[in-house]
Amino acid sequence: MNNRWRTIDIVIASIVAVAFGVIFWAWGLLYNGPADAIPLPGRALLYGVWLVPAVLGALIIRKPGAAFYTLTLAALVSVAIGTSWGWTLVVQGPLEALGAELIFAIFAYKVYKLPVALLAGATAGVVAAVYDVFVWYPDTAWGSFRLPYILITAASSLVIAGLGSLLLVRALAPTGVLDRFPAGRSRALV
Repeated sequence: MNNRWRTIDIVIASIVAVAFGVIFWAWGLLYNGPADAIPLPGRALLYGVWLVPAVLGALIIRKPGAAFYTLTLAALVSVAIGTSWGWTLVVQGPLEALGAELIFAIFAYKVYKLPVALLAGATAGVVAAVYDVFVWYPDTAWGSFRLPYILITAASSLVIAGLGSLLLVRALAPTGVLDRFPAGRSRALV
């Protein structure tokens, strides 16, 4: 397997990242708007959306650094557009991405099946939630807030970022749009 990034890898990862940077901005409006009616830590059920680019980027590009690049760029785009979390995402985005990247690295960037996608999503979720409880919720109790928040975020990320990204790749592959990537070539030939 060639781990060198091609121009098309950079372009597609960047397109995914920019698209999700805009989605992040809109998702933030929902999270801090209508969803604000859902009390924390329950609102963490919506968290997984912010971690999709890491898993999706890795599942499409299938090269070292794909999860990190895609989510980091998406976070930077959302900062440039303007979010209520501001520049803190310059740190948080890459940290979350490293959580997903670590899982793909453990599997030597060779396994891109459901269990690995789920684990990458959940791990990114744990990293995100741990960051949140120390930066945003430092005065909360572990038993009544922090632990439930971390578990709910991990579950959300497992389903939305892990399973959701895999399903998105499986839905895109038959269209031919991923034919230049291993994710598109591994589909059943018709």
